[in-house]
Amino acid sequence: MHVPLLQIRDLCVQFSLPDTLVNAVKGVDITLQDREVLSLVGGSGSGKSSVSLSILKLLPARITRYPRGKILFQDKDIMRMKSEELRAIRGGINGISMVFQEPMTALNPLSTIRAQIAESLYIHNPRLARSHMQKRIENLLQMVKLPATRCLNAYPHQLSGGQRQRVLLAMALANNPRLLIADEPTTALDVSVQEEILLLLKTLQKKFKMAILFVTHDLRLVKKIADTVCVMQRGTIVEKGSVEQVFSTPKTAYTRSLLQTTIKRKKHFYNAKAPVLFAAEKVSVDFIVRKPLFGPPLLFKAVDNISLVLRTGQTMGIVGESGSGKSTLAMAALKLLEKNSITKGIFSFANQDITHISAKKRLRIRKDMQIVFQDPFGSLSPRMTVGNIVAEGLKIHFPSLSKKQRHQRVVGVLQDVCLCPSIIERYPHEFSGGQRQRIAIARAIILRPKLLLLDEPTSSLDRATQVQVIDLLCLLQKKYDLTYLVISHDLAVIKAMSDTVIVMQKGCVVEQEICENIFALPKDSYTKKLIKAAFDTTRIA
Repeated sequence: MHVPLLQIRDLCVQFSLPDTLVNAVKGVDITLQDREVLSLVGGSGSGKSSVSLSILKLLPARITRYPRGKILFQDKDIMRMKSEELRAIRGGINGISMVFQEPMTALNPLSTIRAQIAESLYIHNPRLARSHMQKRIENLLQMVKLPATRCLNAYPHQLSGGQRQRVLLAMALANNPRLLIADEPTTALDVSVQEEILLLLKTLQKKFKMAILFVTHDLRLVKKIADTVCVMQRGTIVEKGSVEQVFSTPKTAYTRSLLQTTIKRKKHFYNAKAPVLFAAEKVSVDFIVRKPLFGPPLLFKAVDNISLVLRTGQTMGIVGESGSGKSTLAMAALKLLEKNSITKGIFSFANQDITHISAKKRLRIRKDMQIVFQDPFGSLSPRMTVGNIVAEGLKIHFPSLSKKQRHQRVVGVLQDVCLCPSIIERYPHEFSGGQRQRIAIARAIILRPKLLLLDEPTSSLDRATQVQVIDLLCLLQKKYDLTYLVISHDLAVIKAMSDTVIVMQKGCVVEQEICENIFALPKDSYTKKLIKAAFDTTRIA
């Protein structure tokens, strides 16, 4: 009798929090056959990540309860396994590997990429020769389209979000797993690299006869790669079937809402003659890759001779593939680059030259130039309450405020981002991705900045939550006369929010135009390629 590779039977997951018991997963049943691609789909907080993490028992044991349920891998119950057996399965040969949603949190910030991939290999292959291990690491990086010379000795913070995600994929594939759990594996990637990763996953699936549990909120990707679909809502599976069945004849109202949710372009009130708020002229950024004993340092050019002008109330979108330099350009503008970088060019903000200002003057300007980072979980301190996180900037820039005044401002800004003030004493891990992003936005706008940099503000969110966050950002922009610099690989987000768009490739601007012209009549072949890939749903064979 044929035994499925993975069987989840009546799985229930509870989280025991200080003031409540949360039923995150309620009686879930999933069957995954050998060499099958099954997609687990649902909105933020639906319980899909709780299911995927339970398969390897990776949820925090201190607060997690399993009232009932079985998880059978090759007919062996993972729920009853001892720690030694679990360790052999986690990332082991013919075991189960996982690609996590938030690469900056999953990777060790103190170890190089070489060391982290080597660790994955060594744990399950302690007798592997050093030369073979080195060759294997290089092959893995090559498989996920990363340059070994640039990445081997780099640390996670020196790579782009997309590059970090591909490192995680290389680590997961190190020991040829039988089952790969991919939890939002392409959220940080641009559309062209998404296509490459999906194609790579399908190729490796066939090569190693591997099954994939693909956890995502992006229905376009589901249609391209999955064989079967399970739709989750509030901890339960509300619909399951083949991709063709679910997409052509959805049975539940929730599934229909997921399929019909689209990001629509917002009405813009940007004045093209408004005063210039921020300008960058002939900006170049080089990173020092290596300092030899003799001779000049080895440099990597991340940004090459770029100029831009951003007016008050304007939203400028920067789009480009992972590693194109879009985040580096923005970080250079805000003076947030690390010491191993060399920045050239002229920056001005509010009619003031800020190219070479002192640290003291830069601190004064910092409250007017705020940022919302790509990874809300990584950018929010896990040891601080929401109230302390949001109020932190007030203590630095408005030290004369009393404790009561700070509390009132925190309550007000939480209401601005549609969060209940009662969450002030809670911690970031207690919230969904969408709620964490709202907290990050609240932390930024509490200082009433003039310029807000949004670095992939919706990349880890499902489409419905993306729409809510974009609506919120547009509302806040109008209310507080904010100017936005939006970085995203998601062209639908750029199209919805931007007045003007800059398209970047390999550190250079290949096209710069008003938003309508970029999408209606793209001039550069690279721009055309991005737009085509963004809206293509052709299934990968």
